[in-house]
Parts: sequence; C-alpha cells; structure tokens
Amino acid sequence: MIFDKNGNTTIITQEKASIIELVKKIDVLYQRFKNNNIIINLTTLNKVTLSDIVEFLQLSNTHRKAKHSFVIVTNNANLDDTPDEIVVVPTLQEAYDIIEMEDIERDLGF
Repeated sequence: MIFDKNGNTTIITQEKASIIELVKKIDVLYQRFKNNNIIINLTTLNKVTLSDIVEFLQLSNTHRKAKHSFVIVTNNANLDDTPDEIVVVPTLQEAYDIIEMEDIERDLGF
C-alpha cells in the first residue's frame, strides 16, 4: 500500500494485499487522512469484483458524511454493476475531476 498526498487529496495505491486487508489498514490509519479527499487506486489489480468494491462502502459513506470525496479508481471492474452510493471511475484523471466537481458542489451548499 502506497500513500501519496497531492494538496488536500490522499491517493492510496494497492499493490499486494487483498482488498479486505486494504480496507482494514485504511480503517486503522483513517485518522491520518480523514480531513482529505481520498482516492483508492486499484489499477494495479488484474480483476476487481463487485464484492471487492462493496468492501469500501462503509468507509466511503463515513467519509462522504464528513463532506469529503471518496473515489475508487479501477479499469478492471464492471462499472455498471457498482452501487450508486460509491464512486468508481476508470482513470485517475476522472477521479480528480469528480473531486473537483464535488468540491464545487460543497462550496455552493449542495
């Protein structure tokens, strides 16, 4: 797991551990980046299932309630099957675009 910080955004890149282990590690370290937008980069994984994405749902809901963005990046999942409550995009650039749009919405009071 690699942590990169870019402004007010933390990018967490998954390398080796399973999705369940990743979610557990993020939960443990959450205080470190709870005030940042979070991008979970899963592009290094060959296959990401719907159940893998759902593992992040509770963390995503908690983070979004705190008025911060939470975006998963993977091009190896069927994006049509993902729940509406979680944001999944195929590229890192799209993740940044989502965060920018959500920041604007928050600034406008939505």
